[in-house]
Amino acid sequence: MEHHPVLLCLHGWGGSKESFTELREALAGTAIDILSPDLPGFGEEPEPKLPWTNDDYVTWISQWIEENVPKERTLFLLGHSHGGRIIIKLMTSKERPMPVTHLFLCAPAGIRHPRHFKRIVGLILAKTGKFFLSVPGIRSLRPLGKKLLYRLVRVHDYENASDIMRQTLINVSREDLRPRLRDIAVPVDLFWGREDGMTPYRDALIMDDTIPESILHSYDHVRHGVHRDRASEIADVIRQRI
Repeated sequence: MEHHPVLLCLHGWGGSKESFTELREALAGTAIDILSPDLPGFGEEPEPKLPWTNDDYVTWISQWIEENVPKERTLFLLGHSHGGRIIIKLMTSKERPMPVTHLFLCAPAGIRHPRHFKRIVGLILAKTGKFFLSVPGIRSLRPLGKKLLYRLVRVHDYENASDIMRQTLINVSREDLRPRLRDIAVPVDLFWGREDGMTPYRDALIMDDTIPESILHSYDHVRHGVHRDRASEIADVIRQRI
């Protein structure tokens, strides 16, 4: 019986297994089994009962791999944004359940920067906006005003999350994985849009310079959704590697 290689895809924050629809289509007809679970708190997967950290996501995906990927299969990992952050942590931890051959990281998160002023204001609004918009005279504007304020500071993820997932977002974003990049011991293909506003392109240069064996694929006029906007080009690289 022929065993096809497995490509396990981990979506970003706010995404789901549907995030890889374009990539699945681009890889149609290729002898690869594509697996893309919903991560806890997204899609059809329930939220954790308490706020999680990156370590919790690593533990969860390690167990998922053990239960869903036979050990005789060749395993490749692909992650976008938060999914890439989980993969970086997984590949540099002791919880890796089976050998991984190659990584495909699409605008992975993991490098922590000082908070931008807008982000600080956004987080404050997320916590105090209810009080601010209860001031007499603007109370009637609360529903529209709060959403407008959130949009102005671009904290959609924080706004839409439950209390548990808000704290989870803070927890996972707080950790700087830059010191771990040198410990990634397998080849890595990095895919990045030069106009990415979520994980800036300078992060791509840092990762490409620090990961021992990496190749950077960059794309003009592409933002954070490189895994969807350049699914065809990413699929071509995957075919070459697998």
